Amino acid sequence: MRLRLAILAAVALAALAQTHFAAEGQKPEGAQRMELMLDRFDSGAWHSIDPALVLEQGDRVRFRFRSSFDGYLYVMNQSTSGKYEQLFPREETGQDNRIVAGKEYAIPSTASVFRIAGPAGHEIVYWLITPGRLNDGPPRYAAPPDGKNAAPPTLIPRCDDALLKARGECIDHTAGPKLVPRDVELPQNLAGTADQNQGNLMFLRQKDTSVISSPAPLAGPVIYEFRLAHR
Repeated sequence: MRLRLAILAAVALAALAQTHFAAEGQKPEGAQRMELMLDRFDSGAWHSIDPALVLEQGDRVRFRFRSSFDGYLYVMNQSTSGKYEQLFPREETGQDNRIVAGKEYAIPSTASVFRIAGPAGHEIVYWLITPGRLNDGPPRYAAPPDGKNAAPPTLIPRCDDALLKARGECIDHTAGPKLVPRDVELPQNLAGTADQNQGNLMFLRQKDTSVISSPAPLAGPVIYEFRLAHR
């Protein structure tokens, strides 16, 4: 997705390790969940789409997000060209990244949109939710680490032939929200962010809504990825 570089710093993550999520009026124990929807602008209106749909060059998209707990949302992207940037918060997409339990948020929260561009493949969109704000000062910058994650992803989207024939849509089941693999090196500013319950995250689908839930309370920052496939 074509957006200017604005990288999130990791300096405050250690301080958040002992901070817990809690919704206003909600007990901290018990399951916690997040809902994520992908919309595409078509025929003058926004329409929710299958998160595994393979998009086309020039498609305009946005996300919608809702959580059962309060916190702060940060969204980063590793593009198919190898570029790494912060998508939200920033001036073009909205500066207020505080999330309140039960409220739905559009990302971008401004009149701007994300436009699909670049080589075919999977954009790796990282979703980081923290119990406290990472920093209140000027942004600090960090480059992606040396190695495979700094290089353009090489996985090319593939259509499910049965769904292509039945629905006329190219659906790639490797796309959509996923748990960040344990053996994958995260970009520097995201390394070490995951809560110890991270491996217990469950990913479900309810029509075009992706549900990410944890059966145990999340005691610190949580991160997962959304693979956005395009040709």
